[in-house]
Amino acid sequence: MTQHYKVVIIGGGTAGITVAAQLLRQDKSLRGQIAIVDPATNHYYQPLWTLVGAGVSTLESTRKSMKQVLPKGVRWIKQAVQKFNPEENNLQLDNEEQVSYDYLVVCPGIQVNWSDIKGLKENIGKNGVCSNYAPEYAGETWKQLSQFKGGNAIFTNPNTTVKCGGAPMKIMFLADDYFRKHNMRNQANVIFETAKPGIFDVPKYKKTLERIIDERNIVVDYRHNLIEINGEQRKATFENLETGETKTLDYEMLHVTPPMGPLDVIKESDLADKVGWVDIDPTTMQHKKYNNVFSLGDASNAPTSKTGAAIRKQAPVVVKNLLQVMNNEMLTHHYDGYTSCPIVTSYNTMMLAEFDYNKKPRETMPFNQAKERRSMYILKKDILPRIYWYGMLKGLM
Repeated sequence: MTQHYKVVIIGGGTAGITVAAQLLRQDKSLRGQIAIVDPATNHYYQPLWTLVGAGVSTLESTRKSMKQVLPKGVRWIKQAVQKFNPEENNLQLDNEEQVSYDYLVVCPGIQVNWSDIKGLKENIGKNGVCSNYAPEYAGETWKQLSQFKGGNAIFTNPNTTVKCGGAPMKIMFLADDYFRKHNMRNQANVIFETAKPGIFDVPKYKKTLERIIDERNIVVDYRHNLIEINGEQRKATFENLETGETKTLDYEMLHVTPPMGPLDVIKESDLADKVGWVDIDPTTMQHKKYNNVFSLGDASNAPTSKTGAAIRKQAPVVVKNLLQVMNNEMLTHHYDGYTSCPIVTSYNTMMLAEFDYNKKPRETMPFNQAKERRSMYILKKDILPRIYWYGMLKGLM
């Protein structure tokens, strides 16, 4: 059996819901002609998982059912994609059914590869190992943090692209602040083991972050990648990416940012570039080979940080250009690489990094955003979630 829709959107996350909502607002004739393909029952506002792990927010506040967030007039196909056939303008679902389309928007997100670190799958959620990168484990981060009695608190950043590139250090800063507030900082060694060569790519924000790290006596080891966890002995092994040497550290708390990459189903398709991301023009968001295919969000190879803020700027470009393709018009809308990274630095401060493809600041506020501010923390905790649920997902921005 084959179903046909004018527009098929792969992924019911931030990108998919936003695009669908904006399409319907701009062209009401598409009502009933758009399908979203996603097997998930729930939709999450993932940026708050850091605060869930810090004991500030609840997991429930980050979750709504998919039925609650799907725009009216969109068909939900609760399946995963098994295979893309862009030459035939169709795709095969896990249940072996086919869906054909006139236009395709690919935004299923990023694949989290827990098994790429030896011992991670066996120990995540126990033996002191936690992660804010999955809803089922964010609560374990708060458990480890709130029960911490002293020793090494290690936070990792892998040698891969990750969604929300600032998140690995946000929980580290929050842990440092938590230990200070509870008079445990002298008993804690806060350690950041990162595969990256620097703390941040944009010089303006990098300077501030390096100062914070220095002032708070946080140990940072650059170019070190987590490769193995021995949960029974509470030991973590890291590889020096420059020398190939390994070192093993004891830990009491180990927050792991898992390796990530493109979804296998995309990597194995004709939509992918050599790495496995959807191969698009980084300004128009249109596929380089298939003119009726667009992509945005974490699954695309747009060379910018993979954040919800990037999607907020990408989605209108995709929608407007897609409508122009439908009308056989030239594409006139362009994305400049804007992204934003709200970096929480304590339980009441945050700095808001905003920048473009050229790593140049693109700040929204009329003040220096490289400075830690309480107002920015309130923006992160209270204002941005409302903007997300009642603005972005409704196609209003």
